[in-house]
Amino acid sequence: MGMSVNTNVGAMAALQALNATNKGLATTQSRINSGLNVTSTKDDSASYTIAQNLRGDLGGLRAVTSSLNRAKSVTDVAVAGAEQISDVVNQMKTLAKQSADEGISDETRAAYNNDFKALRDQIGTIVNSAEFNGTNLLKTSGGNVSALQSLSNKSATPTTTYVPDSLSVANQALDLVPAPGTPVAQTLYSDSDLIDPAATTPTTKAAKSAAMVSTLDKLSKDLGTKLSTLGSASRNIDNQLTFSSKLSDTIESGIGNLVDADLAKESAKLQALQVKQQLGVQALSIANQAPQTITSLFQ
Repeated sequence: MGMSVNTNVGAMAALQALNATNKGLATTQSRINSGLNVTSTKDDSASYTIAQNLRGDLGGLRAVTSSLNRAKSVTDVAVAGAEQISDVVNQMKTLAKQSADEGISDETRAAYNNDFKALRDQIGTIVNSAEFNGTNLLKTSGGNVSALQSLSNKSATPTTTYVPDSLSVANQALDLVPAPGTPVAQTLYSDSDLIDPAATTPTTKAAKSAAMVSTLDKLSKDLGTKLSTLGSASRNIDNQLTFSSKLSDTIESGIGNLVDADLAKESAKLQALQVKQQLGVQALSIANQAPQTITSLFQ
């Protein structure tokens, strides 16, 4: 091609190269600023879509963790209350055994009885206090607790209504009040006295205390079963929380593998592009000066 002032091929080529360098420099700077290699579907549609789905799962896991933490708090409060009640029942059992001694005086038995009734009333206080966020697993009317266990759908097919996978902890009903199906608690409530006013002999005076020991033995066994249930539920929740935490970390790591930028590589690329930009500007400047040589032909 001849020399022309209308068409400067060298300048056009230099400008295209400079524009490409500037575009690459802008992309690299964006990756360094955001720390992401894929910030939009325009960068990589497949990676961006997968990452968005994983971010949705990560949000769901946060909901699962929050639900499990709530259930754990409710269950732990119930465990603490049930353990305290177990301790109180053991103390009551000791007092009943001491009161069952035929050789003690009426005054001593009356003192044991006062302590016994105080402990019985303490059980009611513990039950009423073992509440968290409006739920009380030790009180019959306190309700149950349930929590999200995972993000899976328990429905038969994916097209049916979403039914989240959940776990629940049943109410343990440790109220010492007359209630159907709780004969031990009912007996303790209705017969919670170590003294029989009608008794006249040492043997008959000690008989009621001896009967109370048997009642408390049954209650201790019942408490052991309920403590085991609560402890198992608490461990299950702890295990699920641990798994959810590990799963959350794994998903977050997977998102990072898809969209995070390698800042060390981008830093090196930035240095190279900055040099290319400076050289491109110089090349364009030289190409723009080329038409000026034509003027020498007309001198």
